[in-house]
Amino acid sequence: MSGPVSTPSPSVLPQDDPTGLQSFAVLLRRMNGELNRVTEEFAQSQGLHLTDMRALIAILDDDPALGPMTPGRLRKHLNLTSGAMTACVDRLEKAGHIRRVRADGDRRVVHLHYADPAKEVARDFFRPLALSTDTARARFTRDELMVVVRFLTEMNHELGRLRETPAPSAPVG
Repeated sequence: MSGPVSTPSPSVLPQDDPTGLQSFAVLLRRMNGELNRVTEEFAQSQGLHLTDMRALIAILDDDPALGPMTPGRLRKHLNLTSGAMTACVDRLEKAGHIRRVRADGDRRVVHLHYADPAKEVARDFFRPLALSTDTARARFTRDELMVVVRFLTEMNHELGRLRETPAPSAPVG
């Protein structure tokens, strides 16, 4: 897994400090833009809305310690109204991407599961992204990757905190 370390050229970064906040912001925006582009292409190929994609990702990446995803938890995670959540789940189920399963102990509780055939479709579509990710990973040592993992974990933690904290209103224009 070790290989030559590749450092972005100075012309790629907006300032002299490649580890400065502005450089990180630019690089994260660029990566996010590219990931969004691939996700949007998948959504379009499947006839899905971007909200549907966000729902699928939330179901796929859900913390198993919390138990199976429920429509209520998904609604809260996506910040949707009850009606919008129902429409989203209906679309995903109709398209074959998720299954609704009633809980054994309480038939009123519905669990949402990513359907296995849909996982296969997604796996095939996103295989080039996985290969590109693996190619990039191969350029780093294990120790370097552990730092990247630590950074991404902390970023996700901080972004989660932002979701929980209401943003201050700013005047427009």
